[in-house]
Amino acid sequence: MEFFTADRRSSHRLQFKTALRVRVWKSGSTEQRTESENLSERGTFFATDAPFAIGSPLEILLKMPQEITGKPATEWKCTGHVVRLEPRDSPRGKLGVGVQFDCYEILRAQPPPPRESI
Repeated sequence: MEFFTADRRSSHRLQFKTALRVRVWKSGSTEQRTESENLSERGTFFATDAPFAIGSPLEILLKMPQEITGKPATEWKCTGHVVRLEPRDSPRGKLGVGVQFDCYEILRAQPPPPRESI
């Protein structure tokens, strides 16, 4: 498991949409499916109708894209906490949620593309 110690703003943030599975960490609650609005190695921002609060510990499952890590896309399980809430009225939810990742675990890497034989 990797841990972050630097501020989330020190990493490159992309306006990147990817599927997220989100739930309150260690709560056994049902996960919510949503989509990121922006994403970095240190955090994400997404819209939801779930009633999260600043400081809420979350677990997020996502496929971290190569555009961010510089490596083939991998499935990450991240734990983090809510650092920002923004009221909004959008098709994806009524609340914008900014999450800073505290640590992550790489669950599965995408297999490399097959080699062409000569």
